[in-house]
Amino acid sequence: MRSASGNGFDSSDSFAVSGAAERTARLHDIPPSITPSHGDDSHLLSRIASPADVKALAPNELAELCREIRATLLAYGHQHGGHIGSNLGMVEATVALHRVFDSPRDRIVFDVSHQSYVHKMLTGRAAAYLDPDRFSEVTGFTNPGESKHDQFVLGHTGTSISLACGLAKTRDMEGPNNGIGNVIAVIGDGSLSSGVAFEGLNNAAEQGGNLIIVFNDNEMSIAGDFGGMYGPLARLRASGGTAQPNLFNAFGLDYRYVEAGNDVSALVAAFEEVRDIDHPVVVHIHTLKGAGYDGEETHADRQTASASPVSFDSPTGVHPTDNVNHSEPWHSDHCNLSDHEPHEGQCEASHWQNPDAAIGKPDDPRKHYGKMAMAALEPRFAAEPGLVVISPATPGSNGITHEFRERAGAHYVDTGITESHAVAYAAGIARAGGTPVVATTASFFQRAYDQFFQEMSLNRSRVTVLDFLGGLSGSDNTHSGAYDVTMFSNIPGATMLVPTSARDYLADLAWATAPAGSADAPAGPVVIRVPGEAILTAERDATLLPVTGGQIADRPQSTSLPVSVSSASGGISAATVRGTVSVTAQHAGVRHMLDWRVNQTGSHAAIIGLGNAYPLAEQTAAALSADYGITATVIDPRQCTSLDSDVLESLRDGHQQVITLEDGQLEGGWGEKVTAYYANHHVSDGSRNPHVLNFGAAKEFTDRVPLGELNERYGLTVEQVTEAITRCF
Repeated sequence: MRSASGNGFDSSDSFAVSGAAERTARLHDIPPSITPSHGDDSHLLSRIASPADVKALAPNELAELCREIRATLLAYGHQHGGHIGSNLGMVEATVALHRVFDSPRDRIVFDVSHQSYVHKMLTGRAAAYLDPDRFSEVTGFTNPGESKHDQFVLGHTGTSISLACGLAKTRDMEGPNNGIGNVIAVIGDGSLSSGVAFEGLNNAAEQGGNLIIVFNDNEMSIAGDFGGMYGPLARLRASGGTAQPNLFNAFGLDYRYVEAGNDVSALVAAFEEVRDIDHPVVVHIHTLKGAGYDGEETHADRQTASASPVSFDSPTGVHPTDNVNHSEPWHSDHCNLSDHEPHEGQCEASHWQNPDAAIGKPDDPRKHYGKMAMAALEPRFAAEPGLVVISPATPGSNGITHEFRERAGAHYVDTGITESHAVAYAAGIARAGGTPVVATTASFFQRAYDQFFQEMSLNRSRVTVLDFLGGLSGSDNTHSGAYDVTMFSNIPGATMLVPTSARDYLADLAWATAPAGSADAPAGPVVIRVPGEAILTAERDATLLPVTGGQIADRPQSTSLPVSVSSASGGISAATVRGTVSVTAQHAGVRHMLDWRVNQTGSHAAIIGLGNAYPLAEQTAAALSADYGITATVIDPRQCTSLDSDVLESLRDGHQQVITLEDGQLEGGWGEKVTAYYANHHVSDGSRNPHVLNFGAAKEFTDRVPLGELNERYGLTVEQVTEAITRCF
């Protein structure tokens, strides 16, 4: 068992919080004046307005500052949630960085930057973590708009070394008057597995000059550590940094190892040794993820987040824990705790902590539909040895549970934070005759854009992509999925399906992953946009689908089209209208899956709701009927790869307007294609050229704007759509 060291707080401290947090307060006590409502300047953190204040502390005050920061993080996690575990492990390192270096003259670049909470506290933003009324003042990632001490807006991974190389290059080219001193890249928490990080290491060694790479090795990624480099890293830790091969030395980089990564004094000494160094160096620090969470006191069968206070085993506030240094494979995460039960060490639950107020709430759409997909795929593993689920990290966020991974065995692969590799890897599996399913978040898939074009689509690889968190959301600006349709739907040869129910979602998955040679199997890659909040909410409350009530009856179809598509869970019929898809289809199965579905036939106005915007289409139709006596046609297009020309042509008769609704970027998106269709197929009879109204998002980055506000901003509400329709009559 490894005994972790750090700087924490005493068992005599009291935990003073209010509301839900008080009812569910857990093991760690917080001094009364370090609560979010404090106003007592006698405590160190409340007096830190800039890194200069850290430098002004006496050496023996650094441990006290770390103790207060750790207490603040623990309270913040209960009330607000966030990436608490990685920050708890970085408390001492961040204090030491600001003690030794002179930000912002010395440039500190935090990789991923979900490790930057402590950095924000030390650069004038502590109140945003202490006062609940100010929690929304800062993002979960670095942002130059907040502070001159933040170098970049970063929410994705692996790029800090490349960015640092760029900063250092300009400094060295322009000379000492450039104003840039030391350049420090802080990488870790799994981000070293990203391919671009190795590209940065390669460049750093060639470029030379002052560049300090702090590698935060906490023996974890988002889930476990996966990849061949983690064996050598484990041996480096075990040998005190002397074992070979040393991958950093192999790049030609200088290297230092600090075992006591949660000892602020040891880190100050290490950083002082490399300050103003004249060549690139890697400082490898061994930290404990979640340092300050429960150690051995946490167990999987805890029912709630409440427990009685316990005594600390040391004055550091960091519990000794046996949840580290597992036997090979070193990446095993033996914990299977929920997001409100994080603890020290190798625990996936400590990556993201949900606030106490979220305890007991039903799964969000990512987990709900992710679990559903895995449940449909799992029974097929025994008969289909080539069926493989691939997650470039973030498995738990997308419903790929710990239990599923254990049962799946070799049918599940975590490639680490490597989206580009994951897609290319899947293309290789497909080429060999396998059936790969790649699953991650929409904004992360942007990192594999080239592989989607080349290895996947150009090669017609039978890859299935599960696209999570696509569309509008209240996420920060680095995690918005509003651009996924504009990306995926415009890749030649790729088919993007946008299901609006669990039934269609499973049918789409079954079709996309049909074994090669099946009569209805697609000829190339298929992207399935996993349903979002609007769909899941409507499935849980059928009154939100006032036209169909969520019950889509099968309709007679053209004899040239198959009646149904099968799924792993049995026959799942998909009602479609007769139509000819305006893309080349190699067989009827493709045509069937791409036909649009007319759920209500009416006149005057036809409302086409794509994906998450489909419930809005039904709700708008109901409002038109109730308030204006208009029975609108309601259409679920089911996909955004192509246009169903037969349906669009049929709307010329009796429809003065066609309205498209989408919860993504309007410019370059799907709705404009409908507008272009009628513009490019204008007929001489003016009464048969319907006017098209497009509703969707502006081409902009949004940062933590609630979804309701975004819908109002973009006109995606029943009132706004109805008003626009009736204004035109």
